[in-house]
Amino acid sequence: MNMNIRTLTNDEKLPWDLLLLADPSRLIVQEYVKNAVIYVGEIEQKIIAICVVKETAKTIVEIMNIAVNQSIQGKGFGKQLIHFAVQEASKRGYAQIEIGTGNSSIPQLRMYQQCGFRIVGVDFDYFTRHYDEEISENGLICRDMIRLSYEL
Repeated sequence: MNMNIRTLTNDEKLPWDLLLLADPSRLIVQEYVKNAVIYVGEIEQKIIAICVVKETAKTIVEIMNIAVNQSIQGKGFGKQLIHFAVQEASKRGYAQIEIGTGNSSIPQLRMYQQCGFRIVGVDFDYFTRHYDEEISENGLICRDMIRLSYEL
């Protein structure tokens, strides 16, 4: 299956089903999608993946949210979106692209490193400080944010 990647336009509705797959807090998502670039992956004009990229410093952007429809995860669409976001950040003159994920997000940590990201730090207790409800995945409680970076 070929996935077409494009920028979501301002007049299009946000695909909340995908955004909330990667981040369970609608309030937090509503904040970081402001002034962000939102890339969507489509198959036959149906949005199946999303990647939210936001400038966090003059030379740095961060992937704030990335998600693929659960029924087609593990087929390389997430990697395609990451590679696209990296290329776009490089074209726009950024020096670095960052991403953060939960300590319990084992498949995502693997994928980010396969895409060239390196672990640069841990924000201890990030998820317990910023989220009201406990997040649990892969048999682990999500407490800490693992920070990764890719030098462009």
